Amino acid sequence: MEKKNSSETAGKAITCKAAICRNPGEALVIEEIEVAPPEAWEIRIKILCTSLCHTDVTFWKMDSGPERSFPKILGHEAVGVVESVGEHVEEVKEGDLVVPVFLPSCKECRDCTSTKSNLCTNFGSKFYQGMPRDGSSRFRNMKGEVVHHFLFVSSFVEYTVVDIAHVVRLNHEIPADKACLLSCGVSTGIGAAWKVAEVEEGSTVAIFGLGAVGLAVAEGARLRGASKIIGVDLNPEKFEIGKKFGVTHFINPTACGEKAVSQVVKEMTDGGADYCFECIGLASLMKDAFNCSREGWGKTVILGVEMHGSDLNVNPYQILRGRSVMGSLFGGLKPKSDIPILAKKYLDKELRLDEFITHEVNFQDINKAFEFLSQGKSIRCIIWMDK
Repeated sequence: MEKKNSSETAGKAITCKAAICRNPGEALVIEEIEVAPPEAWEIRIKILCTSLCHTDVTFWKMDSGPERSFPKILGHEAVGVVESVGEHVEEVKEGDLVVPVFLPSCKECRDCTSTKSNLCTNFGSKFYQGMPRDGSSRFRNMKGEVVHHFLFVSSFVEYTVVDIAHVVRLNHEIPADKACLLSCGVSTGIGAAWKVAEVEEGSTVAIFGLGAVGLAVAEGARLRGASKIIGVDLNPEKFEIGKKFGVTHFINPTACGEKAVSQVVKEMTDGGADYCFECIGLASLMKDAFNCSREGWGKTVILGVEMHGSDLNVNPYQILRGRSVMGSLFGGLKPKSDIPILAKKYLDKELRLDEFITHEVNFQDINKAFEFLSQGKSIRCIIWMDK
């Protein structure tokens, strides 16, 4: 049976504005582009708002590797409304509120059907610059040249095309800006505390880096009843911010005198934190976090993407004594099933999301969001497409 769509633009290319990244580290340029209609298993989304994540900044600056493709459209944290759908799409329909996510879910492979993983066997990461099934692009500039995708989302544009494996439908009750937060950073931090570390009541937690992800870890640990949540950050202003999310103690590494951070944490936690989280992306901090964990059962969770490609070196003897290190992609959450749960917890006033939003800008001022984040002034800046 042929799927029909009442949208006037369904099946047609759409001309709209996009914030194009043309060279590493350069300001984004607002240009008109053409967005192709969705193909089979794809949907086209009208973006309501998007936000800037540290991962966007990392790849914005990157001048080597598989993601060094220009021009491209960054952005992977967003919310929008389905404008039209391609063939075989039944999970969503025109008008649905959705969040695109970089992590795919086919719901059928061994990983997707297992409780042990949130990866997807059927969708690897071999296509870094285009759609996940064939690597092609749905974006062209007005000269007909290809504009590359980013993390299978590309949300710095008024309309984007996303594979159905990368889409989560939400209830329209949740405000757009709060839904936007759930598509990456906040979900990653909360999930790491809940599903990867499995923080329990009365436990002690140390968080390295109090950006959006680190603060979300604190929020997750607070909701789980952690007795002591220690924030480690070079910015002293982060302690007051962190208190809103449950941070009980603060360590500025530059103010520890001759003591190592690990010694301070061990003194504060009677031998080491039960759970340590690295949320920056530096191998040296990952090692520091590991050294702060308790012998016997201390668990260190790595959330940050190592920004220099450095290796993590830890003493094997310390692992023999019961410490462990775990990686955490998207906080161990399965997007299609877990993001709606987080949305409901917000609507039920259990989960704090409002406090993550510190700035808002219009789409034409998107470069201000990069300035706020680089200056350490922003947790999350909401970028409104039409407001």
